[in-house]
Amino acid sequence: MRRKGRGAALAGALAVWLVGGAACDSALDARRAALCRRAVPALAPPGADITLLRVGPGASRGSVRVDYRLAGAGGAPLKGEAARPRHLVCGFGPGDDLTAVTTERGPVNGASLYLLKRYYLASPEAEAADPGGGS
Repeated sequence: MRRKGRGAALAGALAVWLVGGAACDSALDARRAALCRRAVPALAPPGADITLLRVGPGASRGSVRVDYRLAGAGGAPLKGEAARPRHLVCGFGPGDDLTAVTTERGPVNGASLYLLKRYYLASPEAEAADPGGGS
């Protein structure tokens, strides 16, 4: 009888741990997605309107991919090469440490990534310009 009680308690503790871990993962995923979305306006041409097409997991573990389209100022449609869908993929280290950003044109270099992280992503301007921020 004692063994059944201990087994049930262990199973209950395991269930609580798994649910708690899943909640932490979803909060972490949301922070990572927000950081990746906030990088889009910094890498897009000045004055362009951004329409998010998709935000989701990237191809590698822990990465986030943002697909988007640009429009001219005031939503004017762009033509040719400028009208094509674009994307960026953000790679993360532990937590929400942004370690890499790759666009459809290739990787963002180390100095640009440093400046993006240090001076833009945590700023009020980045939060206000977040194309998926809902504000």
